[in-house]
Amino acid sequence: MKFQKIITYVFHPVLFSTIGAVLFFIIQPKYVPKELEYTILSVIFISTYIIPVFFLFILKQKNTIESYHLESINERKFPIIFFVILNLLLGLRLLEFKIISLLAISFIATAIALFFIFLLFYAKIKTSLHTLAIGGITGFLMFLSYHYQIRILILIASIILLFGMVAISRLKLKAHTQIEVFLGFIIGLLTQIFTYYFWFN
Repeated sequence: MKFQKIITYVFHPVLFSTIGAVLFFIIQPKYVPKELEYTILSVIFISTYIIPVFFLFILKQKNTIESYHLESINERKFPIIFFVILNLLLGLRLLEFKIISLLAISFIATAIALFFIFLLFYAKIKTSLHTLAIGGITGFLMFLSYHYQIRILILIASIILLFGMVAISRLKLKAHTQIEVFLGFIIGLLTQIFTYYFWFN
């Protein structure tokens, strides 16, 4: 169980936005000034990691949530809506820089995915945010590969293997059912791909 808990913390959902942004700047062939790159990465890290962690801390202090793991559906509702708005605003702000429009679109897609997660609460489905994040970064890498016509199959395969490891960990910890784990990955993956498709067609 200790190994599964380590996997859960190391590959926490709030880290994947920054990981995706770093991969974007490594993969994309267009030149982005380093100063702008570092500024964007800083904004993304603060917006998708520091602010959410601080937000959850405040909720915990006010006893709005019982734990940082957001174990119940009711505990997840308000934070998820907050994260939907956060990702949407970040995506729209990044769209102002045309050279990173693909990165901006990924945040808009994440907001859409999280909104679907919120809607599923009313069906009593607590979709895995861990696998949603991994599915999202998988879809993001797929449309980067297609858009720039570059081969990153090994990287995509590695992320899918990571999904397997995280999914097993979440199941062993009894944090989610199999449906919730796979649903998270599928929603994360498809929202990225379809958002890219509709944006550029």
